[in-house]
Amino acid sequence: MTRLSLDTLPMPGSMTAASALEIATAYHSPALLNHSLRAYVWAAARGVADDIPFDAELLYVAALFHDIGLVPAFDSHTVAFEEAGGHVAQIFAAGAGWSVKRRARLSEVIVRHMWPRVEVSTDPEGHLLARATATEVVGKEAERYSAGFRSEVLERFPRLDLAEQFLTCFQAQAARKPGSSAADAVRSGLADRMAANPLESTA
Repeated sequence: MTRLSLDTLPMPGSMTAASALEIATAYHSPALLNHSLRAYVWAAARGVADDIPFDAELLYVAALFHDIGLVPAFDSHTVAFEEAGGHVAQIFAAGAGWSVKRRARLSEVIVRHMWPRVEVSTDPEGHLLARATATEVVGKEAERYSAGFRSEVLERFPRLDLAEQFLTCFQAQAARKPGSSAADAVRSGLADRMAANPLESTA
């Protein structure tokens, strides 16, 4: 992988990005906030390393809101957490002055992060976020990032008790919404895959 550091990754400096971080900080637990920030970092690093052009602001806001549907204030008993998160993000983006089309793209990226595969040719941001969140939760492709970069990311954004919190959230989603993607993940052995995540042992 191309040599990377946190300081060389594109970090959006817009007011919208700053506001998204403010909202995410207010509603996420520290562990989920760090998880969301790492999701952006892994995604952006993969985009840079694989020469995939991406909209940094769109990807950053999507990463910050991709799990907002797991937060009690925004949890839905009728739709999957990623769909609920997409709705919350669209409302935020409307307030930020984004166009209808850009708001819809934001929701798509968030919803698709739970898809098993997102085509990079049609949705580079969704593709990168889906891969990054798989890295985060179960360690998929973690070895593609250098040991030095992994250590830098985990030092800047510690994992804290993410594994326990995340599994508890998914199990609760599965119990209430058995047809959801979270339920599919739990049934397919999420707990065991999370336990084997090399990022946990590194942390």
